[in-house]
Amino acid sequence: MTTPLLLAALLTCLATVIAVPVDSVRWCVTSTKEYQKCTDLAAAYPVFACVKRQNSLECIISIKAGQADAITLDGGDIYLAGQKNYDLQPIIAEQYSPSSETCYYAVAVVEKNSGFNIGDLKGKKSCHTGLGKTAGWNIPIGTLISLDLLQWPGPDIISLEEAVQNYFSASCAPGAERGSKLCQLCKGDCSRSQEEHFYGYDGAFQCLKTGAGEVAFVNHLTVPENEKSNYELLCTDNTRAAIDDYERCHLAKVPEHAVVTRKDQALADFIWTSLTSVQGSQLFSSVGYEPAENLIFKDSTKKLVRLPSSMNAFLYLGDEYVSIIQSLKGDQSPASASPAIKWCAVGSDEKAKCDEWNSANGGAPAIECQTASTFEACLQMILQKEADAVAVDGGQVFTAGKCGLIPALVEQYEKEKCGKSGESASSYHAVAVVKKSSKLTWEKLKGKKSCHTGIGRTAGWNVPMGIIHKELQHCNFGSFFSSGCAPGASPDSTFCKQCVGSGKPVGDEAKCKASSEERYYGYAGAFRCLFDNAGDVAFIKHTTVEENSGGNGPPWASGVNASDYELICPNKAPVNVSEYASCHLAVVPAHAVVTRPDIRDKVVNFLLHQQIKFVLNSSPNGFKMFQSGTSKNLLFKDSTKCLQEVPIGTSFEKFLGPEYTDVIKSLRECSENTPGLEKACTFHCC
Repeated sequence: MTTPLLLAALLTCLATVIAVPVDSVRWCVTSTKEYQKCTDLAAAYPVFACVKRQNSLECIISIKAGQADAITLDGGDIYLAGQKNYDLQPIIAEQYSPSSETCYYAVAVVEKNSGFNIGDLKGKKSCHTGLGKTAGWNIPIGTLISLDLLQWPGPDIISLEEAVQNYFSASCAPGAERGSKLCQLCKGDCSRSQEEHFYGYDGAFQCLKTGAGEVAFVNHLTVPENEKSNYELLCTDNTRAAIDDYERCHLAKVPEHAVVTRKDQALADFIWTSLTSVQGSQLFSSVGYEPAENLIFKDSTKKLVRLPSSMNAFLYLGDEYVSIIQSLKGDQSPASASPAIKWCAVGSDEKAKCDEWNSANGGAPAIECQTASTFEACLQMILQKEADAVAVDGGQVFTAGKCGLIPALVEQYEKEKCGKSGESASSYHAVAVVKKSSKLTWEKLKGKKSCHTGIGRTAGWNVPMGIIHKELQHCNFGSFFSSGCAPGASPDSTFCKQCVGSGKPVGDEAKCKASSEERYYGYAGAFRCLFDNAGDVAFIKHTTVEENSGGNGPPWASGVNASDYELICPNKAPVNVSEYASCHLAVVPAHAVVTRPDIRDKVVNFLLHQQIKFVLNSSPNGFKMFQSGTSKNLLFKDSTKCLQEVPIGTSFEKFLGPEYTDVIKSLRECSENTPGLEKACTFHCC
């Protein structure tokens, strides 16, 4: 939390900053030497300007306030910058090796002949890069706690800093309270800035080298090449190793430092373009600014790597590292704070049904309804423990699996299989539907208008576009269809032209949105797109026409006759919609409930109990889990008869099956068909 004194000091400092043009990147720096390097860089490349602050927190505050634009931070500060009160985003990562690796090793360095191992650190003198820093604090302290070497009963009993003071005899942890044992070894003002001689990687190593401390917590690149023979690494198995043996002997592998800025895509693009305009190694060298090192960027940086636009602090750092930070802060996991299941609802219609579900439980702490604008946003909320579960289609199961989530239950569409063990999961047929009057065949689709359930959805996108991709041998699907509606596509895409949104005459933010607020979203929505003549073909599931014709379905479908429609498929004449077994694009897996592995059992037990209450038995207030009233397929598909447990340990690939997994992998050759969340989840794995 920012104190009034800090804000006052910051405002005073801001008053001294000369206004810079809006077409420059205002880089935030935290030391005199860093400011000198920045101003030299700005003189050579006027696209840069420099803003000096006392420390990284003040820079984070300035960037949030729009008074600076960017700074390079380590993992601990990236976590801080990503908190909701700052909401900054990592956009560019440092890379330290010729490979595409964007991670580094946190290590414990000691003198070669000092004669102790990691189990003997109690009572020793320690050197840290800074309080809350990744390699210098979060990882080593978290490791000592996990190994039961450092006892910490929690923040309600004793502060973490006090526990560390009780463990080491003396330390230098820049950023700690001045006058405490954590500042005893420091040579300067103990601030988390270059004003402290022992701050940062080189500072912590100098703390060890000069004899002030006995162990330095740094990264694997810190010890100079000509001094490696004098030092060793402490391994978690209580042995030692040579400095270059860091791949085997380290405390953790963690994400590299990254450039953070406000969540503004245009600004992120401008920062990237500006940095790539700098020639040579000027960005990654501190020569001429000795004894300072790692100014603006780490000197060991080989190149910069652009991060996916959907990346945020949590996805960049990873669940394991975020959990370490949260445990060191004494934060209670949101998932364990309540016995209720946090269900993620997409859009206002689903939220209304979820609230009805919650009310039907009679006020018991059973359901907490969280809202997101898209299923992808729901998956991200589950990853970040802001939600627990959501039911998604196969394409979204693939993305969820790539992000570490698992299928826990699967929708069953055949009532006779409910309650029976060992029954195979439901599947359905992905079909292409046209009006009989159109005389269309699969071979005549080029140049027509298309209706899709949504980008990345199984029957509505992955299957048909996978087939078309094989035919085209390229990824420009806009050259195949003249226009279409595929909710979730880019607003300026060919596949948003036919979307209609919520029907508002002006300012309709729901247009082409991947939620029920877009009238052409989902199975019924894609069929409605065809019915309204907004498209010539609808890619849906085999039961959609039946569910929205002959008096079935919502009001718009009251005049629909199934006999007016037929199915088309490659190398075959059109057939009646009832003949899907002989004319379909693929047989695909049923929708599944996805969740985190750590709460899988909780979610399974809850939902199996809920369906007994609201599906298999007569609900006292009439609520039905698998019925959606005037809307369709809210929370679950309306054709669902029950949920069946997915056997524990089933991977997302095994659940989806090799045929469908191969279809998605093929489609992923077109990068625009890889959801942003999936790109962020698979960018690196530390």
